[in-house]
Amino acid sequence: MRRDEREVKDMARIREILAACKVCRLGMTDETGHVYIVPMNYGYCFEDDRLTVYFHGAGEGKKLELLKKNPKVGVELDCGHDLAAGKLACQYSYRYASIIGNGTAAIVTKPEDKQKALALIMKHQTGKDFSEFETNPKLEKAVTVIRVDVREYSCKQNV
Repeated sequence: MRRDEREVKDMARIREILAACKVCRLGMTDETGHVYIVPMNYGYCFEDDRLTVYFHGAGEGKKLELLKKNPKVGVELDCGHDLAAGKLACQYSYRYASIIGNGTAAIVTKPEDKQKALALIMKHQTGKDFSEFETNPKLEKAVTVIRVDVREYSCKQNV
């Protein structure tokens, strides 16, 4: 990391950033090396300093085709956006917090694991427990859930 003073190592602050961000970009590559990035709502589990991110979506499409061929992915989350003005153009800056990482994606197939992932997504996005929502087992069965086990990540902020 070029700007060491912006690196975040405090686990409490990293958890705050994970909680504040609402969109995670999932990056994949195709067989030609082209990058495909999809912004998605997410939920997460952060236990023993291990980060797992969950996404949900349709059961078909480019994203799933790419993940089946190459499960290695990148993730990026950012929040806290604010322009910091300066007297001169080169003195302007931007406030933010971000997490960038690499990991391995897998499709969640066990119904109880899908239920847990969907509950994490809903909790993160709405602040409500899954039990507070009316659900439809047919729709839950139809949705595809992607789990990304983040192997390494870095966190940075300019506040």
